[in-house]
Amino acid sequence: MAPQRRGPPKVPEGSSAAERRRANSTKKERLPQESQRTWLRTVALGVGLALITFLLWSSLGTNDDVAEVLARCGEVLEGRFIEVPCSEDYDGHRRFEGCTPRKCGRGVTDMVITREEAEQIRSFIPHRIAEKGLSLGGSDGGASILDLHSGALSVGKHFVNLYRYFGDKVQNIFSEEDFQLYRDVRQKVQLTIAKAFGIRASSLFLTKPTFFSRINSTEAQTAHDEYWHAHVDKVTYGSFDYTSLLYLSDYSEDFGGGRFVFMEEGSNKTVEPRAGRVSFFTSGSENLHRVEKVLWGTRYAITIAFTCNPDHGIEDPVLT
Repeated sequence: MAPQRRGPPKVPEGSSAAERRRANSTKKERLPQESQRTWLRTVALGVGLALITFLLWSSLGTNDDVAEVLARCGEVLEGRFIEVPCSEDYDGHRRFEGCTPRKCGRGVTDMVITREEAEQIRSFIPHRIAEKGLSLGGSDGGASILDLHSGALSVGKHFVNLYRYFGDKVQNIFSEEDFQLYRDVRQKVQLTIAKAFGIRASSLFLTKPTFFSRINSTEAQTAHDEYWHAHVDKVTYGSFDYTSLLYLSDYSEDFGGGRFVFMEEGSNKTVEPRAGRVSFFTSGSENLHRVEKVLWGTRYAITIAFTCNPDHGIEDPVLT
């Protein structure tokens, strides 16, 4: 039998005053002991719950401090590719044989776009697409967008159509050489994706949204500025089958934070941006991802996406 818990001794009727004082003293001694045991049980429970929460959090791979670095800024990669099992996201869309992902994964290369081309796109004369375009507007929050295809441009807390809003001023900002450089870069990225996944480049079609992004540490003002949330491109944009990013600035030199994070159970995989670096991946849930918050400086990149469905394809932008 389990031992019975003993309470304070009972004082028989008719006991002397001295006996009653001894009993009360014993009871008072027991009260702090009971209180201490209760406090210890509460602390132990709290520590246990905190430990369980930490383990669950870590198992979901949300701790970037223990993430595996897939590509460091300081290294120059000829090509690095990791194959992962495809998700079921593509099953809900029309399939195109020889294009719709059956081989899924993610890759990084520093050999497709030169740093000089990246610098030309970002800031240097005569090609200054990103900085010239974004200089016309910019978000009040941390993330500004410029889409040369649709003309969408962040201005304050809203988007405007670049071509309609600024009219003839656009002709003084961009040149045909700017747009040609953009088209050349897009084609190189398209060929890289086709080769990595074993498909014909002609089966890929540029799709929207394809855009320049400029991110800094300014506090978010609208939902459009909250770029750091985890998401799946195929879910967010149904037309996406293959996503790529061309980085136009360097992690830890031009900005802090802002790494690209593939989120996985157990350990995230991060890509540190480097000017000219191309990161590409299949767009389904197998590549759930997010971008870390930029802590200082300015991060420039271009998102270029491709679809297998010609009905969702768009043409290269032209200066009109």
